[in-house]
Amino acid sequence: MAGKILIVDDVATNRIVLKVKLAAAYYKTIQASFGADAIRLAQQSRPDLILLDVELPDMDGIEVCRRLKALPETRDIPVVMITAFHDKARKIEALEAGADEVFWKPIDEIILLARMRSLLRARETAEQLGLRDTTYRDLGFAEAPQGFEGPALVGLIADAAATAMQWERALRPHLADRIVILDREEALDATGMAEIPDVFVIAVSGARPGDGLRLMSELRSRPQTRYAAICVVLPGTEKETAAVALDLGAHDLIEAQAEPAEMAQRIRMQIARKRQADRLRDSLADGLRLAMTDPLTGLHNRRYALPHLARIAERAAAAARQFAVMVIDLDRFKAINDRHGHAAGDAVLVEVARRLRANLRAVDLIARIGGEEFLVALPDTTFEAANATAERLRRTLSEAPVLLPDGTALRVTMSIGLALGNGPDRGALPIEEVIGRADRALLSAKADGRNQVMVGQSAA
Repeated sequence: MAGKILIVDDVATNRIVLKVKLAAAYYKTIQASFGADAIRLAQQSRPDLILLDVELPDMDGIEVCRRLKALPETRDIPVVMITAFHDKARKIEALEAGADEVFWKPIDEIILLARMRSLLRARETAEQLGLRDTTYRDLGFAEAPQGFEGPALVGLIADAAATAMQWERALRPHLADRIVILDREEALDATGMAEIPDVFVIAVSGARPGDGLRLMSELRSRPQTRYAAICVVLPGTEKETAAVALDLGAHDLIEAQAEPAEMAQRIRMQIARKRQADRLRDSLADGLRLAMTDPLTGLHNRRYALPHLARIAERAAAAARQFAVMVIDLDRFKAINDRHGHAAGDAVLVEVARRLRANLRAVDLIARIGGEEFLVALPDTTFEAANATAERLRRTLSEAPVLLPDGTALRVTMSIGLALGNGPDRGALPIEEVIGRADRALLSAKADGRNQVMVGQSAA
């Protein structure tokens, strides 16, 4: 999961050490030594994550974080703060200012990289939800009214009831939310719960870390608890276990020795993020399903696809990343309708949509934009990956027949035109030009015998 990281530290040696570590993990880096420069670079370069030292020569790093979180163009960038002073009060102040994490120096490389991966995954998900929501509202559909949100529900799961009760007593003065103590069986039996917790706080002990990690994985995999936030509590010495927890999907880590105020602040952060994601999902589920969906295939329609593709292109240009566009057309589809009837043609379209959806990522755009024509957009990709995806889509249709309602097994193929936006040797192309290149490539594929992928001019 490569990304662009802004390193902010007034000591050149520290910046160099971090740059080397991040380069080994295939991250690109930009650097700043002053707080004002960091804010300017963040606005101009839009990094994926910021590593920010607390002590800077021109302004306090915590103040830099506050300003970044106040600016619309930088407020959603994850901030990891670094300090040489083991000051718990300052750590809590940094978290309250909007920092996603605070590390003491010297930084443990395993934990740092795992935390970065976790934050970058979360940001990517939030960006895709936000991107789709913005497209929805730009098309004239009002944002769903935000109702009153009462106290959240926090579920505490510890190895021993006494530990969970100790957490509860410590958190009560700091949290206005409801707290419930659960055992592992109660947490997994979602059908028996009157209400699913917004946040699970799970103990991962040094003696049996696998128990807590397995519970977390089960909660993340089940539909009822999939969107709940998960905070893992574990000893600060368990570095490798902490890294595994983050990579398995933990949203945050809480050291077992953390102050109650810090524990509460981390829980509040996860509640806020979870509720924001819930609102976006609800809005999309209610609006886009009705207004932006092709009723036959369940895919997005042209009305949604073209504005959303423009959003993908804008975001790719801002981040200097590539995206790919495919225009797909079923081969000899009119003959299918003429020979087998329109019900058979509809069955073919439904099955094609199912196979496309099954072979693409959740962040990819799939739309039916004409009778037998589909559009696919792949954000943040390369030519090699896009071409391989196009070939996979072609094969998944041609290699297995489509079963018609009367039981007939029909071989169906498709032709694909592929074009890349924001190539490495040029700037951003107008989205109309990218679609035009894909269209022309599709026509070439048809003229050259069908059932193949053709690449638009300069796509590679």
